[in-house]
Amino acid sequence: MFSEKILSIKENTDIILLPEMFSTGFSMNPYPIAEDAKGETFQWMLKTSAEKNAVIAGSVATKENGRFYNRFYWVQPDGNFYQYDKKHLFTFAGEHNNYTAGKNKVIISYKGWKFLPLICYDLRFPVWSKNNYSESDGFDYDCLIYVANWPKPRNHPWKSLLIARAIENQSYVAGINRVGNDANNNDYSGDSAIINSRGEYITQLLPDKELIETATLSYSSLYDFRQSFRVGNDWDRFEIK
Repeated sequence: MFSEKILSIKENTDIILLPEMFSTGFSMNPYPIAEDAKGETFQWMLKTSAEKNAVIAGSVATKENGRFYNRFYWVQPDGNFYQYDKKHLFTFAGEHNNYTAGKNKVIISYKGWKFLPLICYDLRFPVWSKNNYSESDGFDYDCLIYVANWPKPRNHPWKSLLIARAIENQSYVAGINRVGNDANNNDYSGDSAIINSRGEYITQLLPDKELIETATLSYSSLYDFRQSFRVGNDWDRFEIK
């Protein structure tokens, strides 16, 4: 059924985004669900990406070298891929006890755009998502992606911080969250959205409904806004060590 939903997405879609741990749902216990690196779900992403001629992206519980990672895969139709391991683990609920934190940001260049993928709890840490700008290199990225299993009781921060990240980074933001109820009786309202660099909704899905939405992003609109409101020139310059 899952594959059928993906294959039903209309032609000429460039990127298909899926939530955090989309094949299993999020779990603090990776032992029964984690796959080997480039395992079954990754192979499905490769196959489906080629069939749809579209990027397939989302995170998977992954086991590698005796450690577990919450790993975001970005898989392209030509078979090339990128991966990002979740940096900020949710210590409040013990995620750090079983998963290993990633160390590196990953910026993906695709069809003239630059994307920064992050995962769920990363949303609460603005320094990690900070865009940079220079006259010589331009902006670090154009679209910030968050895939999540963000629970319903905290949906106000989810919606507020997605808007904040868009405004402060002069970037599109895509927030892809799950819906439904998990084995621990946690509710997820979804509230997935795509937001432009002004902090305005391009799409905002209805809460508590499993939906597929297609949106078109305009690079020229982003470029024009960045040129007309050149706040990037005044951003603080710093490095994360």
